[in-house]
Amino acid sequence: MTISVLDLFKIGIGPSSSHTVGPMTAAKWFVDHLQAVKLHARVHRIKSEMFGSLGATGRGHGTPKAIILGLMGEIPDSVDIAVAETRVAQAIDSGKLILAGDKTIDFDYQDDLILYRRKSLAFHSNGMRFTAFDAKGAELHCKIYYSVGGGFVVDDEFAENQGRETANLSPVIADERPLAYPFTTGNRLLELANQHNLSFSSLMLANEAAWRPEHETRARLLKIWSVMQDCVKTGLRQEGLLPGGLKVQRRAKQLYKQLKKNPEKGLSDPLMILDWVTLYALAVNEENAAGGRVVTAPTNGAAGIIPAVLHYYIKFIPGANDEGVIRFLLTAAAIGILYKENASISGAEVGCQGEVGSACSMAAGALAEVLGGTPSQVENAAEIAMEHNLGLTC
Repeated sequence: MTISVLDLFKIGIGPSSSHTVGPMTAAKWFVDHLQAVKLHARVHRIKSEMFGSLGATGRGHGTPKAIILGLMGEIPDSVDIAVAETRVAQAIDSGKLILAGDKTIDFDYQDDLILYRRKSLAFHSNGMRFTAFDAKGAELHCKIYYSVGGGFVVDDEFAENQGRETANLSPVIADERPLAYPFTTGNRLLELANQHNLSFSSLMLANEAAWRPEHETRARLLKIWSVMQDCVKTGLRQEGLLPGGLKVQRRAKQLYKQLKKNPEKGLSDPLMILDWVTLYALAVNEENAAGGRVVTAPTNGAAGIIPAVLHYYIKFIPGANDEGVIRFLLTAAAIGILYKENASISGAEVGCQGEVGSACSMAAGALAEVLGGTPSQVENAAEIAMEHNLGLTC
């Protein structure tokens, strides 16, 4: 296992982990790479090219905005979404871009940011090529990156090492650090849990120690939960049309007004409770569609499911607390790792049913654990949730 819980749950912006979060990260990586190879000072212009799904649907997913912000040195978890649109508009209108926040370079929106609707790169459908030029127009450096789902990004060197036979699977970057309980399959995860008499969340927490102290992992997971809560709150306040040409009306605020007639506290009717759970998910999905602050869970496209189920746990389960939230997220990550390692969480690769199915499976297993389920029951809940998504169409 080479994936941390903080790799699966990343704070970012909407509307897409593969088309927004990934490209912003890739652009920032390219800028960092230019600095590392001592070319930053010589850069006069950068050409960014999007291929495959990024080229075909990137404009609707905010890919150009993400690329521009990444070149400016922004990263998804800290970019100020309140001024992001203004900064991008200024770069387009002025023909100047502040590279890495400290160097002004030329920028022509039409010529320097190209989306190829019918061209693809070999390794993955979400390919990007960045080329830096000097003041005389000579090429300084070129780098290719791939956004492989869930905000994960790999470069061309990784792709070459992996070989084309893995192009249809979301790759996992090698990480040789030793883990307390390494696993890559559900059988091995169950075997470790039973052998050591540990829950899935306890196994994950022990493995996270390979990256950081336990107190830091706990604090960062609670930060992720805080962002999820803020996303729901914001989504319940907003109204009007969502971005895009379809003129979709926000519905969460109006639904919230209706449901407040039967407040969450004291509810016992399962169907009425499900209305609230649906509302939480809808609020997140609308914020994601609007380019707001969200958490990949494990992707932006499926970002409403885990926050909605976590809200259910906190608001409707007696005794729910922050410790349960931490256990929930750790368990969800253990399940998500299995999909990331062995299949994919990317809708571009496995369809909406695979992407949303992964999130449903993660949420179901995690809820089973915080409700007191055994490792076998947690695994069974995760399996049932995925089973009922497979076979659906996008």
